[in-house]
Amino acid sequence: MEATGKSKTPALSSGRTWLIGISAGLALLALIAELRATTPPQTLTNSVGMKFVLIPAGTFQMGSEKGESGRLDNEEQHQVTISRPFYLQTTEVTQGQWQQVMGHNPAKFNQNGDDSPVERVSWDDAQAFLAKLNQMEKTGQYRLPTEAEWEYACRAGGAARFSFGNDGAKLGEYAWYDQNSGGRTHPVGQLKPNAWGLYDMHGNVWEWCQDWYGEYAAGPVTDPRGPSSGRFRVLRGGSWYLASQAFFRCAHRHRDRPTLRSDLVGFRVARDPS
Repeated sequence: MEATGKSKTPALSSGRTWLIGISAGLALLALIAELRATTPPQTLTNSVGMKFVLIPAGTFQMGSEKGESGRLDNEEQHQVTISRPFYLQTTEVTQGQWQQVMGHNPAKFNQNGDDSPVERVSWDDAQAFLAKLNQMEKTGQYRLPTEAEWEYACRAGGAARFSFGNDGAKLGEYAWYDQNSGGRTHPVGQLKPNAWGLYDMHGNVWEWCQDWYGEYAAGPVTDPRGPSSGRFRVLRGGSWYLASQAFFRCAHRHRDRPTLRSDLVGFRVARDPS
């Protein structure tokens, strides 16, 4: 009887170990499911074919160093923290995407197919597009990037004049501008992207940002959104028409009235994670 009792003890112990293992495995699966539910995907594509990449939170030096070639006085360098990740469209909004949302095509350069960037759209027009897109997808997540988000995404972790470094001779590999554009826009995503997978951050069309134009803060800031009011909205990135490389630098700032409609100007969309 004693021998029989001893022979059962390992079996009972093995059973308890098995149950503990099953419980731990289920807990791990639950944790993985929770993380998947709360961690946004790295890329997404919406209902009208707009592709987005997740831009990580981080801190960078916005503006330019005083010795940078082509620098302007409104580029005072200062530390900026982007405290939350956000999505940014990998390309400029195309004519096809605009037409799906708005039902018409305002672009001048409309002979090259739906994948050319939409242009001749004002800042106000871009807001109307975003409102309708949010309504279509029953969300409030689509918006323009702030000026700080735009420059942070353009730099893609770098600190040079351009997203690809300081060598201006390489600009034509990344940007449509006077030297290679042939006097028109080109379909998006044809040239090299930056390190975060964003195309045409230099050239093709200027891109509207959300901010009113104003002077930079004197010290470190977190998630800046520009002045509360103003006359001009910020534009970034340069366009197909320009020749000087200074306009295509990551730090270069441009501005114009929010009602401007020009064949030099378009935009790309930001999206807040769910």
